[in-house]
Amino acid sequence: MDVFIDTFLNGEVLAQYAPSILQGALVTVLLSVLIVIFGVAFGAARACLRAYRVRALAALIMIFADVFRALPPLVLILLIFFGLPNVGVVLSAPIVLFLVLSLVLGAFAEEIVWAGITATPKGQWEAARSTGLSHTQALIWVVLPQAIRMVIPPLTNRAIAITKMTALGMVIGVPDILGQATTAQSFSANASPLTLAAIAYVILFLPFVMASRWLEARFARPML
Repeated sequence: MDVFIDTFLNGEVLAQYAPSILQGALVTVLLSVLIVIFGVAFGAARACLRAYRVRALAALIMIFADVFRALPPLVLILLIFFGLPNVGVVLSAPIVLFLVLSLVLGAFAEEIVWAGITATPKGQWEAARSTGLSHTQALIWVVLPQAIRMVIPPLTNRAIAITKMTALGMVIGVPDILGQATTAQSFSANASPLTLAAIAYVILFLPFVMASRWLEARFARPML
């Protein structure tokens, strides 16, 4: 037991590297918030464009979604971070992580929101158009609010899954929680910083997991 505590819960090591882990937590939170905002907005916008039923545009949107859902995010991160400099484009590690995860989340968000749009009864479109609303107005004011309500639970779950992938930034030197923890572990030759990182992830993401469970139950109930 003493060996276990000294390896994973060493008080001196925890106290020494707690500030750097906290700094990494701030980076993780900032990246996660930006990824969710831009990823969901990008995906929802493309789902709305797809609702215009323009075949060429819809095909491009589908290809984009399929490619970014199929490729592992780590492959995209390494490809962009190490490949683009060869053609003269240099991006910082946090920017690369933000771009890749935002695009991946956008790909999933587009498919989720599109499923909500197609699940909205056709009569809602017809009723909206009969009142004089244009296709765009019907989409924004009538169909989209109903679609978003239906897809909030899966969209929230996917957003949580993608934002946890900020840990992948460690491989390109992003100073997030795991990046700071692995650096600290290397210097201290002790696993305690990794334990602290695990605790930080639980503290940060457990409330979102609980919120997603509540949302799933809340929006599963029919509208009154």
